[in-house]
Amino acid sequence: MSHSERPAAADDADRLAASLADWIDAMSFADRDADQVTELLVEAVVEWGRSHHWRVYRRARSVMPLPAPYAERHSVVDVGIARAGAAPIVVEVDRSDRRRTLDKLLAEAGAGRVALWVRWGPGPFSAPPPPVRLVTCVVTSRRDRASGRRLHSARADRLPAPQHGVDLDSGEQTTLFGER
Repeated sequence: MSHSERPAAADDADRLAASLADWIDAMSFADRDADQVTELLVEAVVEWGRSHHWRVYRRARSVMPLPAPYAERHSVVDVGIARAGAAPIVVEVDRSDRRRTLDKLLAEAGAGRVALWVRWGPGPFSAPPPPVRLVTCVVTSRRDRASGRRLHSARADRLPAPQHGVDLDSGEQTTLFGER
């Protein structure tokens, strides 16, 4: 924890990062190009925020100005989330370790926002300095022989398959959840 990060804020950021990580870990996709993977992850962040009934904004205005010659304009974050009675959340989604993204997230955290960085790729991923929290999505990649494009896939393999059995009273097949 950095000196400027209060324990309650750190706990909130850790909880949010863990919640978003669980949400992303449940995702599965196959043979998507880099732009499609990024879009899927941004949309997953949007849905995660909406599932908590927060106000969610794609391409929200950042506190960080753009570099010259556009210094009078501001950069954007992939997703901005407003929470009633709590610090806003900003989320950036990247497959590379971009210094500009880290600088933007540090500026957002300095402005009182919870800064989450969703990184995707084969890993390993370097942890950013606090107060930025890292959320990862490990993907496998392959080169498509027909198109020559690099395609990426991820599996949600943490969810167990339903267990099947036989209801001893009726002889009917059931799942773990009692469905027939």
